[in-house]
Amino acid sequence: MAQHLQAIYDTRVAEGLLRPDPGQRQVLLQLEELRETLEERPQVVPSGRFFGRLFKPTMPEGKRGLYLWGGVGRGKSMLMDLFFAHAGIARKRRVHFHAFMQEIQTALHEARKTGVDDAIKPVADAVVKEVDLLCFDEMQITDIADAMIVGRLFEKLFEAGVVIVTTSNRPPQDLYKDGLNRQLFLPFINLLADKLNVHEIASVTDYRQDRLAGEQTYFTPANSAARKAIDQIWNDLSGGKSEELVLEVKGREVHLPVYWAGMTRADFWELCGKPLGPADYLALVGAVKLLILENVPRLDSSKFNEAKRFVTLVDALYEGGTKVIISAEEEPERLYIEGSGSFEFERTASRLREMQSADWARE
Repeated sequence: MAQHLQAIYDTRVAEGLLRPDPGQRQVLLQLEELRETLEERPQVVPSGRFFGRLFKPTMPEGKRGLYLWGGVGRGKSMLMDLFFAHAGIARKRRVHFHAFMQEIQTALHEARKTGVDDAIKPVADAVVKEVDLLCFDEMQITDIADAMIVGRLFEKLFEAGVVIVTTSNRPPQDLYKDGLNRQLFLPFINLLADKLNVHEIASVTDYRQDRLAGEQTYFTPANSAARKAIDQIWNDLSGGKSEELVLEVKGREVHLPVYWAGMTRADFWELCGKPLGPADYLALVGAVKLLILENVPRLDSSKFNEAKRFVTLVDALYEGGTKVIISAEEEPERLYIEGSGSFEFERTASRLREMQSADWARE
């Protein structure tokens, strides 16, 4: 018999891998019940050369999963990952919600080329053929295109018996808040409330902030020692996991190759050596709560464009209240001391200093 999720959680607490938290432990009761329901359903069986179903499993009337929401650093993604890893079924997938919706939009575009009357149906059918469980990290709706199709897509997934577990920083009623034509989105909110158990994680502790508060967040010089220290921070915060996140900005794609649970890690040249602008950096700030930016070089007139982008990036991070960890060739005040724009850079250096403070890490 599979070990209960609470027992696995307690073992990790005893080993010092997790801190005990009653709010987190309470969520595991719901996830364990969901896991048992999934594992009792008929599974995919061999059929010739392919794997097919003997019959389509059905779920009892009622809830189809869990909507887990709460503030940043409450352990939502950790709990979902624990559930996902120990759900004893083969047909399951964990994906960042933003990435999933980009896949859906691409699939819809291809389906419409075939002339079908309802492009949602074949796209939803394709998802249903692949999974019994979908785990979404960070459900948020910021795009009008997503808002217009997500309701019908999820309705078909629920009808087919797909179980959905998702995390979010906000309750369902605040999704797509103040968005264009939001009244058309309201039925989706009602669908979530009807089909998912909506649970606010009651933890009052932000573990990421605790880990950062009082810790070094600016490393200079950007050498092997800095790299090793940042590796340790990343492994501590992410468990050594990562996935790619692709942001769509005005028809373009911005790739974040190393992303996990609201955190991303990037080299200076990935974000400031490419022709990115304010819209790209605002999209980045909207998608992450912590940016680890490595290998910021000494800047001068020969790197004017890169310096200008760095200033724009820091401004976006500062205004968005984003946590930052940086490795750089010089201290902030000595990063850009000559060339056009060096005077204006003093504000950027000041902001970098402020963003290193313990108070900033706790905000």
